[in-house]
Amino acid sequence: MKNAEKVIDWLKRAKSNLARARIGAVSEEILYEDLCFDAQQAVEKALKALCISKGIIFPKTHDIAYLFELLEQDFVIPEEIRKAALLNEYAVEKRYPGDYGIIQKEDYLLSLELAEKVIIWIEKKLEE
Repeated sequence: MKNAEKVIDWLKRAKSNLARARIGAVSEEILYEDLCFDAQQAVEKALKALCISKGIIFPKTHDIAYLFELLEQDFVIPEEIRKAALLNEYAVEKRYPGDYGIIQKEDYLLSLELAEKVIIWIEKKLEE
C-alpha cells in the first residue's frame, strides 16, 4: 500500500472515532470515559496519518505528546493543537474500571473540542 493510501486509511479511522465521540451519551449505558477515549483515538490516528504523509516512522504508541514531538521536525504546532496531549489520560487507564475521578460531561466536551480542532488542523496540513 502506498503512503497516500495509508494516510487516507488512518484519517478514515480517525474520523470514525470522532464520529462516535460526537454521538455523545445518548443513553445511560454510554460512559463519558469511552467517549473521551474515542476523542483520544481520533487525535492519535490523525496524527499518525500526518506522520505517514511526511514519511515519519512511529512506534506503536498512544502518546499524543510524543507524536507531536515527531511532527515538530516538519510542522510548527500551535499551542491550541498541542493541548490535545491532555487526551493521553484517556488512552489506557481510564478505559477500564479503576480508582480515578468520575469523568464529567465537561471533560467529554473538552475532549471532543480538542479532537475536532486537531482533525481540522491536520486536514489543512494534508492539503498543503
